Amino acid sequence: MLKQLFLKLEDYYEEMVSIRRFMHQHPELSFQEYNTSQFIKNYYEKLGIDVKDNVGGNGVVAKINGKKPGKTVALRADFDALPIQDEKEVPYKSLVPGVMHACGHDGHTATLLVLAKALNELKEELEGNYVFIHQHAEEYAPGGAISMIKDGCLDGVDVIFGTHLWASEPTGTIQYRTGPIMAAADRFEIDIQGKGGHGAQPHKTKDAIVTASQLVVNLQQIVSRKVNPVESAVVTVGSFVAENAFNVIADKAKLIGTVRTFNDDVRQFIEDEMERIIQGTCHLSDSTFTFLYERGYPAVVNHEKETEFLIGAAKEVPEVLTIEESELQMGGEDFAYYLKEIPGTFFFTGAKPQDADPGYPHHHPKFDINEDSMLIAAKTLGTAAIRIHQE
Repeated sequence: MLKQLFLKLEDYYEEMVSIRRFMHQHPELSFQEYNTSQFIKNYYEKLGIDVKDNVGGNGVVAKINGKKPGKTVALRADFDALPIQDEKEVPYKSLVPGVMHACGHDGHTATLLVLAKALNELKEELEGNYVFIHQHAEEYAPGGAISMIKDGCLDGVDVIFGTHLWASEPTGTIQYRTGPIMAAADRFEIDIQGKGGHGAQPHKTKDAIVTASQLVVNLQQIVSRKVNPVESAVVTVGSFVAENAFNVIADKAKLIGTVRTFNDDVRQFIEDEMERIIQGTCHLSDSTFTFLYERGYPAVVNHEKETEFLIGAAKEVPEVLTIEESELQMGGEDFAYYLKEIPGTFFFTGAKPQDADPGYPHHHPKFDINEDSMLIAAKTLGTAAIRIHQE
């Protein structure tokens, strides 16, 4: 049956590219993906596949029942875009100012839609059931996964697989990892309240910029001097705002940043240590503060059995040239929530554009993928979905 599936996917490859490019031209931000959701629903309805929309928000779930008994396997793709201006000069450049698919979610969606089409044509021979989860709002916490799960997208599902088209790795590469593979992604805001004044009279002020600057430096000591070096962690201040005239000492400053971890104990320690450091730094300058720490997605932790199974499935795909263990990735992914509920694995499919050295990273205004990677992803996911009934 795999040979038949592969041939169908190859026949529909141009359609897959066409869908991806249409979506690339018409991106929608997280929690605003109304037209994209409708597009996905319409695609399944035209194929006569059972489909439900408005799952946990803008999510869409389709299902194919095979004619033979077996497990229920879910495959997931996300479909939201990012608030980034598309700077590529390509025919399929985003038509929406300030919004683009800069992370490959358009490719994820095209991959899953065409894979579903091919599997549907083989349903008389299929074992078990196949659930296609099209998830909204992966890019912006709290994300779409958790609300879709609450709305029942995993009801009756035995195992789940997902992939991310990975533009930093050569096309033809599949990267896997047992256990943690992507980090928990948290966000923080720190507001410093000092006492402003004339730039020529610093002794009469409580300089919020100086306090915030000390805080930026002090926070870097958490990972470098407080966290066990064998644990991976990141504390990044990404925004420092304290706008004033050139001759005014600032009365307030705001720091915004992110924390990335894999270990829950380390995650809690960093949150607690940040508050202690903020309190101490502000005490020294006689300033006050507010500290907001928002927990985002947990770490993506792959299950061992399903990851080993995925490796075997990837070996059956002719276009897969390299299968290798992934490094730990500090990026976040709300696929983590699915893996907390049921067994499964999340892997990377190399998608570096041809002649791109090193190419543009994810979330870059000129981000793009090698569209051949979608066919590889479809074949790998399809192989895993079919073979899981035969283990």
